[in-house]
Amino acid sequence: MKNENYEIDITQCPIAPVQKVISGKWNMVIIYFLSQGVMRFGELQRKLPGVTQAALTKQLRLLEEYKMVHREIYKQVPPKVEYSLTETGIKFLPVLTALEEWATEYQVLESSALS
Repeated sequence: MKNENYEIDITQCPIAPVQKVISGKWNMVIIYFLSQGVMRFGELQRKLPGVTQAALTKQLRLLEEYKMVHREIYKQVPPKVEYSLTETGIKFLPVLTALEEWATEYQVLESSALS
């Protein structure tokens, strides 16, 4: 027998939309590096040696679609493209900082649990 009180409605969860933004394998790291300033594609790719060009392109496009990242295209030869955080991306930085602090604390706790 199904208890109606325990039905889960994902649309009622305020965190659900955020999951799309942060669930990409490289999204959080891309946001972290862009928090340090404007970067070109090649610069990001060098900072993420484990990511393929296709995967980085896909993640940047998704972050752009989610309004976290801005892509500026300069009309010159050769073409120049720069990536930066949008206002929404900048507002996300305290969340990223909190996650970084939690990760650091968790690593300490995890290490002491193993000892």
